[in-house]
Amino acid sequence: MISTVRKLFLFVLILLNFGIAQQALKVYSKIGVNDEGQIAFFSEKGIIPADERPSRYTLTKLTAAAQGTDDGISFLFPDTALSGFLYYGFIDYGDGRYPLPILFKKYSKIVRGKAFIPVKKNLRGKYDIIKWEKNKKGVIGYRIQNDFGKLLYEGRVYFSGSGPFTVEPGVSEGPFVNLITENSAVISLKTSVPVAAAVRIGDKIYGEKNATVNHEIKISGLITDKEYDYTVILGQDEQNTYRFKTAPQKGSRQPFVFAYASDSRAGVGGGERSFFGTNYYITKKIVALASYKQAAFMQFTGDLITGYSADKDDMALQYANWKRAIEPFAHYLPVYTTMGNHEALIYKFPYEGLQFGVSIDRFPFSRESSESIFAENFVLPENGPQSEDGAVYDPDKNESNFPSYKENVYYYTYDNVAMIVLNADYWYAPSLKYIPETSGNLHGYIMDNQLQWFSKVLKKFEKDKSIDHIFVTFHTPLFPNGGHLSDCMWYKGDNSKRAIVDGKPLRYGIIERRDQLMDLMINESKKVAAVFTGDEHNYCRLKIEPGMRMYPKNYNKQKLKIKRTIWQINNGAAGAPYYALQQTPWSANVQRFSTQNAHVLIYVHGKKVRIEVLNPDTLDLIDEAYLLN
Repeated sequence: MISTVRKLFLFVLILLNFGIAQQALKVYSKIGVNDEGQIAFFSEKGIIPADERPSRYTLTKLTAAAQGTDDGISFLFPDTALSGFLYYGFIDYGDGRYPLPILFKKYSKIVRGKAFIPVKKNLRGKYDIIKWEKNKKGVIGYRIQNDFGKLLYEGRVYFSGSGPFTVEPGVSEGPFVNLITENSAVISLKTSVPVAAAVRIGDKIYGEKNATVNHEIKISGLITDKEYDYTVILGQDEQNTYRFKTAPQKGSRQPFVFAYASDSRAGVGGGERSFFGTNYYITKKIVALASYKQAAFMQFTGDLITGYSADKDDMALQYANWKRAIEPFAHYLPVYTTMGNHEALIYKFPYEGLQFGVSIDRFPFSRESSESIFAENFVLPENGPQSEDGAVYDPDKNESNFPSYKENVYYYTYDNVAMIVLNADYWYAPSLKYIPETSGNLHGYIMDNQLQWFSKVLKKFEKDKSIDHIFVTFHTPLFPNGGHLSDCMWYKGDNSKRAIVDGKPLRYGIIERRDQLMDLMINESKKVAAVFTGDEHNYCRLKIEPGMRMYPKNYNKQKLKIKRTIWQINNGAAGAPYYALQQTPWSANVQRFSTQNAHVLIYVHGKKVRIEVLNPDTLDLIDEAYLLN
């Protein structure tokens, strides 16, 4: 017998989940709430509730409540079952441009969620590289590794005193320089506790009124093409000083270089190559090389992390690790990101034969979707379309039914270049190509509202006389060449694959939609020079030109006639496990292919565009070519 209290609890839970599900139920199909109040897939095999088991490791569980003691710093992790190793060492912000922890030769064991750093015993005298004994303050960086040797998280703790010690508020993430324009920038950071933060530039202070943990501070009124030192201030305490440079006057046509990469999710080989969700080792090397080459900015398009999680806090940990890898260089270098398929935060319904089960984008979309957690973790332009609401297939035009495009579809400019960033994994349902009954969007499919927005932005830049070159980037190749022939924008030539809304397939198939994209970029535009893609874990330079083979046999839809040549530059070689070259109808158009880790540098000088591709690990030259000469 179910008790009265249990019945009441289930009734409240059902009402709550039913309310949560209403938005999604209008665009999904066969997704609902079962008698136990659980989100479920109503399949032919029965009612399958979502697997909602919490992840073993999350950002909350690994963010320690550090406390000062008479002799050092103690860590009381929220996860009392946590065990492993705590590696630690000082961060000397005065020694070098890119501050990193200098790990000490000893470590602390984590036992039942507790660990201790003996500052007085181990880190004084000849090991006092930051002079904490004199200055009575310092910063310790630490790494958490589990009992099986897997690195989980890298954090830092600010302290004062010489025993007893006090843990002080500090910058736990960042600062990052974002959204650089000719006369403005945004400095973002996270702090260990809520504080009012500020940024000082010269004698001017840009501050916040309210205490918070997440900070985005707009800097305005700057001079074009000028370097600025900036200092982060927490309360009355000045932290550290970094630098950024404003963009040149739009259309000034000064020579500059920018960087491109994709697919840095966790690799194999242990250590930093699999740092809970990301290939920390290669990611750090890629952004270091971009900084060394004095790149004006870096574009990183998708599969930053391993993802495919049903736990938002698990995803937060993976994003934190990726941002830590780029952080020393992103104090100075703007890094623009967008989503790939591995950025998926999902509902998983266990289903035999499918690795991730039957899976769809998590909801409510405003706070639990792949798109919303991505926006929470990055500071990016907000000039994209709103969502797919209002499209011809929207089942209810009186309310919002789709995830937001905020900060995952956008554009930005630098001098005579415009970068248009699309999301080929919006409202992504990973199992859709196998189990279409749930509805959702297909990997690689650009939906209608996004395509219409793209057309408008292209026309805008076609008319802009200060813009000579347009680059377009999205995660999935137009023409896959190794590893993803069964999806991307090809699906082995199966045009029947397409997005499905409320059980109804959209009008155009994946190959038709690919052609519509190309028609806009090639035939309707004279300025698009190249498409930057990822997804396939290799480097590939493909020439897209009139007369190339690009259709399956017996294709019965209208075929696109290409009027000019552009390039597809695929660089999904930022650390994810490799894919080899495969045979395709367009194989003759492959100009260069490599499975080395790759870093693409794009040199722009007026009308000329040249690429240089280096292995960030060995600095070996992989490719170089003029895209426009």
